[in-house]
Amino acid sequence: MREFYNPQCDCSLDIAKEFAEYHHVTNDGEIFQTSLMSALIAGVYEGSTTVEQLLEHGDFGLGTFNQLDGELIAFDKHVFQLKSDGSANPANMTQRTPFAVMTFFKADIELPLTSRMSREAVHQLIDDMIPSDNVFCALRIDGVFDFVRTRTVPKQNRPYRPMLEVVKEQPTFRFTQKQGVIAGFRSPKYTTGINVPGYHEHFITDDRQGGGHIQDYRISSGFLQIGKVSRLVIDTPASTEFLNANLAPEDIRTAIEKAEK
Repeated sequence: MREFYNPQCDCSLDIAKEFAEYHHVTNDGEIFQTSLMSALIAGVYEGSTTVEQLLEHGDFGLGTFNQLDGELIAFDKHVFQLKSDGSANPANMTQRTPFAVMTFFKADIELPLTSRMSREAVHQLIDDMIPSDNVFCALRIDGVFDFVRTRTVPKQNRPYRPMLEVVKEQPTFRFTQKQGVIAGFRSPKYTTGINVPGYHEHFITDDRQGGGHIQDYRISSGFLQIGKVSRLVIDTPASTEFLNANLAPEDIRTAIEKAEK
């Protein structure tokens, strides 16, 4: 099923119903995830999964690199490293990640965005069309942005500090009047600690010169694609750091919210 949103009619409810039926009948789409968000919060910043191995499990996704050395964004089978100086570079296939989420992206709903919209408005539009918070969605937006505000955590060295201490020092960047790509996921609330509940999005400019983890944006025009996901596969590390980490602290939801701002 591929639905095209008509901005001249209020058909989001019909799309939502068809999406729900399609999701129920096909049970298709898979997310591959390496490690857990709670491990990243706890300071487990090194993993053994390479970029090359990630691409065996998907052509679209996001994450970070070992030592928190920049943000990872992947689409169209290309993987980029978004550095803490605001720059972007193609990732090396041998680079490793402590946390990443990948899928083979297939658009089930496509929506032209023909007027200016805030990030909150875009999210509300998606929420109106997806029938339940209990399903995963992959989302991609290609567009012209009035602005995109991003942040990127700088590379860390041992002994590693908890992520909530690290993010206090993260630089932020503002890209204005830029064409670019957003790659992201909407994950259910029940994945708190496993993944990032709600929206998690990364951005890269069309000239592939800059980007980062999205804090906010306003789009003037663009094209939104939403892909359904029915399965989650998690590859948990076997490192000493992971095995010894507290992966279920009482305040994990608050910690993730602070880390993702």
